[in-house]
Amino acid sequence: MENETHRPRLRIRIVFGDSEMIGPGKAELLERIDRCGSIAAAGREMNMSYKRAWQLIGTLNAMFREPLVDSTRGGPGGGGAVLTETGKAVLTLYRAFEAEAAEAGARRLAALQEMLRVIPAEK
Repeated sequence: MENETHRPRLRIRIVFGDSEMIGPGKAELLERIDRCGSIAAAGREMNMSYKRAWQLIGTLNAMFREPLVDSTRGGPGGGGAVLTETGKAVLTLYRAFEAEAAEAGARRLAALQEMLRVIPAEK
C-alpha cells in the first residue's frame, strides 16, 4: 500500500537571475507573514532566525518593482508586517505555477515512482 509521505512531489524554484529567485521557502515565508502579521513570528514558525527572515524579505522586496511585504518597526506597541497587493499577486502566481506544473507532470512523476526500488518499512 502506498504511503502518502512517499509520493513524489515537485519543489519548484523559479530563477530570474544569479541572486533573484523564488521557491518553496520564500513562498512559505510570505504565507506565514500574511497569516501572522509579523516577519519575526513567521520566521520563528519556520525555525528560521530573525535575521534570515528579514534577509529573505529584503531580497524579495528588491527583486520586484514594488515591495511584496510592508513592515512597521517594533517598539512599545510592537511592529508588524503585511503582504502588499504585489506580494499577494506574486504568491498566488507562484502557487498556481506549482499546481499547474504538478498536474502537467503527474503521469511522468508516477512513471518515475514506479521505477524506484522498494525499500521495506522499518519495524
